[in-house]
Amino acid sequence: MTPERIAKLTGVLVKRQPDLTVVLENVFDPHNISAVMRTCDAVGLQDIYILNTKIPRHKKWGARSSSSAAKWLTIHQFDNAEECFSSLRKRYSKILTTHLSSDAVDLYAINMTEPIALVFGNEHSGVSDEIRALADGNFIIPQMGIIQSLNISVACAVTLYEAFRQKSKAGHYDKQRLDETRYNKLFKEWENNGREEKNSDV
Repeated sequence: MTPERIAKLTGVLVKRQPDLTVVLENVFDPHNISAVMRTCDAVGLQDIYILNTKIPRHKKWGARSSSSAAKWLTIHQFDNAEECFSSLRKRYSKILTTHLSSDAVDLYAINMTEPIALVFGNEHSGVSDEIRALADGNFIIPQMGIIQSLNISVACAVTLYEAFRQKSKAGHYDKQRLDETRYNKLFKEWENNGREEKNSDV
């Protein structure tokens, strides 16, 4: 691996944010999932949770949309909601869902500098009642139009870039936030990914 490639990988790893994640509940279109993955990678998320309780587990993502972002992320797949939330509770102090309700808070009122998981529902019915009952609350993205909904990948991008803004202001990207064990583990995985990319070009 070239010095330039090593510098690229370490430069990205040092900015990974272990206290922010996205949960996708029963999202049907793999291209929507892969578009979300691309945004996750762009703002420095490492972990993404895919919860499929009503549809089969996805076997692949839409590579064109993700530009192979999936291989640089840690993907946690669950088919049981309680097991998924049990895993989330070990790492995140708050879990919020996107849902238009009377008690929903404005996206821009959320403190994204604390450990937080953000849940996005499927393309047709949004976040389920079961998941909302397990979460700590709901949030909405302010909108001025007649149609009060956004494509899931757009909604996720808007939300994560607000998190990026807050975390940048708080200095979260200025120093390594992954523990050494995980940092080293991911570097080895990424190093292997780099070798596979090189071999596929041959």
